[in-house]
Amino acid sequence: MGRPAGWLKGLTGRNPMISPGAPKSRRSVERQFWKEVAIGASSEDAGAAVGVSQAVGARWFRQGGGMATITLVEPGGRYLSFVEREEIALLRTQNVGVREIARRLGRDASTVSRELRRNAATRAGKLHYRASVAQWKSELMARRPKTAKLVKNPRLRAYVQEHLDGRVCLPDGTVVAGPAVAAWKGRNKPHRGDRAWSIAWSPEQISQRLKLEFPDDGAMRISHEAIYQALYIEGRGALKRELVAALRTGRSLRKPRARAQSKPQGHVTADVVISQRPAEAADRAVPGHWEGDLIIGTNRSAIGTLVERKSRSTLLVHLPRLDGYGQQPRIKNGPALAGYGAQAMATALTKSMTCLPQQLRKTITWDRGKELSAHARFAVDTGTKVFFADPHSPWQRPTNENTNGVLRQYFPKGTDLSRWEAQELEAVAYSLNNRPRKVLGWKTPAEVFAEQLESIESTGVATTD
Repeated sequence: MGRPAGWLKGLTGRNPMISPGAPKSRRSVERQFWKEVAIGASSEDAGAAVGVSQAVGARWFRQGGGMATITLVEPGGRYLSFVEREEIALLRTQNVGVREIARRLGRDASTVSRELRRNAATRAGKLHYRASVAQWKSELMARRPKTAKLVKNPRLRAYVQEHLDGRVCLPDGTVVAGPAVAAWKGRNKPHRGDRAWSIAWSPEQISQRLKLEFPDDGAMRISHEAIYQALYIEGRGALKRELVAALRTGRSLRKPRARAQSKPQGHVTADVVISQRPAEAADRAVPGHWEGDLIIGTNRSAIGTLVERKSRSTLLVHLPRLDGYGQQPRIKNGPALAGYGAQAMATALTKSMTCLPQQLRKTITWDRGKELSAHARFAVDTGTKVFFADPHSPWQRPTNENTNGVLRQYFPKGTDLSRWEAQELEAVAYSLNNRPRKVLGWKTPAEVFAEQLESIESTGVATTD
């Protein structure tokens, strides 16, 4: 004989809840996970920080498309926390009364009484209060899922989808197919491969354009963030995930802003930013301060460029391929064999700079490329301090940027720079250093550099390593 109808509601005061299976992780854990991601942690590190496995962290990140699936704002104090529920469970096992529990927690007695009744486990037909089950029930009942705007408004959904993935056409309406591409496989845009042609408006362009085209129709409104959520968050519905291929980045997962900002600059610490560079380097009055960068060619080829700020004298750094390049598949996180990995770059720069007197190699100002992430080793080997320009600030290295533009006359973009030997680079540098310069009073950089050497030798002994 089974239990009478309505027994559960009579016991707990709540209608039966359809069990979704095993309780998920607490929302506080997921919230902390997304906070860790927001400050730049990887999904694996964020998972470890909140006490879940790396696989779980990676799954949460993938299911959310790289976006937080819950609000990061902590719930208000009016709601019982998991810590308080644990305290209630412990006190109940000690047969402490409801009013005493409420007094110790600083809560109203009716709050504790309702909690013990409504969120208790009922497996045996009796109320057994367990903190984990109570927290799970509370979070389950607190959810207020709303139908996404793009789901309930087909007209708005059609507009968004058309301007994301609509076909490219001529003015007369003729469709231009563009290149043939493989089906989307859930990964990022193909590297150095064709992408499907589409109208490809950004979500922000779509959001703002709706206001102009439908000024009096409040139903035709959606924020750009809602479009991103519809694309990236699994289960949000309305838009197909493969439409992310129509976005400019073509990413299958959204990259957290903090991670994007911190990743390429991890080697730049507070003591090597340009604001810490000696003031004498800025006014060009004292020789020995250099600016440096790479010029990049095809097939992962590059040439290092160094320009002395006072004389405008140029050094070209030969960056040959390392043994094994092109002879074996590239190994993830393996050694960089293209010639301008961190260690190879430091070695090549050291070889070039140690040919100069110590007095003429005081500092180098570089951009934020990772090729000079071994700058500490380079500074120890040469005695030359390295400083990095601010992000997206090429004007802080104007002499080097101007020289790189001149060098493109010899090394055009889209050409393989690895075919040139050190002797050939030396010849190009010699040519540049013997051009008269207006900024130098029509002297050549070689002449001004020679004057600097002569001045050093007249005041003391020039030393090299």
